[in-house]
Amino acid sequence: MINLLIIGIGGFIGAVTRYEVAIWIGQRWGRSFPLGTFIINVSGSFLIGLLMTLMAERFTENPQWRLLLVVGFLGAYTTFSTFEYETGALLTDGEWLYAGVNVIASVFVGFTALKLGEIIAKSI
Repeated sequence: MINLLIIGIGGFIGAVTRYEVAIWIGQRWGRSFPLGTFIINVSGSFLIGLLMTLMAERFTENPQWRLLLVVGFLGAYTTFSTFEYETGALLTDGEWLYAGVNVIASVFVGFTALKLGEIIAKSI
């Protein structure tokens, strides 16, 4: 039961953080391209690479940190379901170029961020 509470707390914080970051980015740089979702996916990929590597190789004392930070927070913070929806909306609107850039950039930059997080975690 305590694990569910830990995941729920992390999920609440992750969802609120995702919402606030997306709103802030949209207000600052506009919404013609889903930049908020893109930045959230890339930063979430970086954080999951960093945290999972640190927790697996450096800090293995308490597995509940993984539940709070990775399962809860990052599970709610990263937005690949939103990514899929927004890409579909771009296609529906005839924005094939934006849709293609969104897919390619999200996958490759996100994967690069994941690997960068792993490299940094291993060098600490």
